Amino acid sequence: MNKTAIFGRRTEPHTIVIAKGSHIRHFTLRPWVAALAGSVLLAASCGYLVATGYLIMRDDIIDAALMRQARVQHTYEDRIAALRVEVDRITSHRLLDQQFIERKIAELANRQSALAQRSGALMPLVERARATGVMPGAVPDEVLPIPAQRPDRLDGTSRKASLAPSMRGSARVDEGAAPTQRTARLPGAGARDGFARLGQVDTTLDELETNQFAQLSTLTRAALAKRNELIETARANGLSIDAEPVQVEAVGGPFVPYAEDMPGQAFVEGLQSLQAALDALDQARGEVSAYPIAHPVPGQAITSGFGKRRDPIIGRSAFHAGIDFRAPTGTPIRATAAGKVVTAGRNGGYGKMVEIDHGNGLTTRFAHMSRIDVKRGQRVVAGQKIGASGNTGRSTGPHLHYEVRAGERAVDPMRYLRAGNKLGAYL
Repeated sequence: MNKTAIFGRRTEPHTIVIAKGSHIRHFTLRPWVAALAGSVLLAASCGYLVATGYLIMRDDIIDAALMRQARVQHTYEDRIAALRVEVDRITSHRLLDQQFIERKIAELANRQSALAQRSGALMPLVERARATGVMPGAVPDEVLPIPAQRPDRLDGTSRKASLAPSMRGSARVDEGAAPTQRTARLPGAGARDGFARLGQVDTTLDELETNQFAQLSTLTRAALAKRNELIETARANGLSIDAEPVQVEAVGGPFVPYAEDMPGQAFVEGLQSLQAALDALDQARGEVSAYPIAHPVPGQAITSGFGKRRDPIIGRSAFHAGIDFRAPTGTPIRATAAGKVVTAGRNGGYGKMVEIDHGNGLTTRFAHMSRIDVKRGQRVVAGQKIGASGNTGRSTGPHLHYEVRAGERAVDPMRYLRAGNKLGAYL
């Protein structure tokens, strides 16, 4: 009975026998050895074919690779050249912007310096106008201050940093940097910001210049108006003033500099006009102040007026050449106008008396004084203390007898005291 193998029939490996004479050799050829030998043979055949193909097509492959590399290189070179052209264009624009900004900064610095100098020339006149009472109500408070520096400073090296810091930095290009790095350091926003800040500073300086001219015009007109009021008030109260009022016309309109005007000429002319107006006001005030319009004993009441009255000692009708002020002994007595002391001592019924010559034929007398503080020939000013009240001479008690004389004739002092009350706001 034939028996069947469970896993199939067993195959015996092939045996190769080599006989040479009496020598016999045999080799057993196993399947895996045969497969390995076949694989090696196949690999060698493929390698041979590949090597042969490479040797045949090597030149074509190398040429194709070189051409591809050349195309890539040319593409990069074209791109780099385009980037360089763009960088050069942007750099040129930035350099032009920087040059413009530098010129503009220099121009603004010169304008700011000129405005500061103008402010320095104007401020003494402003202070003078303030001292003479021209300024209150005449010039708006927001117009008067003229600062020498604005928030955007233009002095020294700081002006460049404050006006356009990004512009100065954006115009510099590092030659050793890559093209992409160059373009990244050239932002357009910096230029726009720099121009905007320059425009703001320019506008601010324009406003300052306009305000300075407005100050000159306003103060000049205010000084002339005050002078006219002073002259008219003085004449209305009987004071003879040689100065004549000046007609102040109402004018206006925006300030537009004349193209042919020399730099600063209009401002200099404005300063001269303001100076002349203040000088004219001072001259008119000097004419008015030459009259005895100040009070000899401020705050003291009048006890006896000028003209006909009953004599306080003998009771008969008499002419009173001055006015009497209630003034306890020792009350300070002050000069009523500037002038020269012509009498300082006892003078009959006047007792201790001081007489002051004010020019233009006007003199004032201060009588019954307890003390005299000036000497003959001494110059005095209005309001200066000349002595103290008392009860010397023909008097019934401590008081001040005050006279005003035009030549040798006594005139009513109240005429001048009333004028002084009216003119006090102008002096």
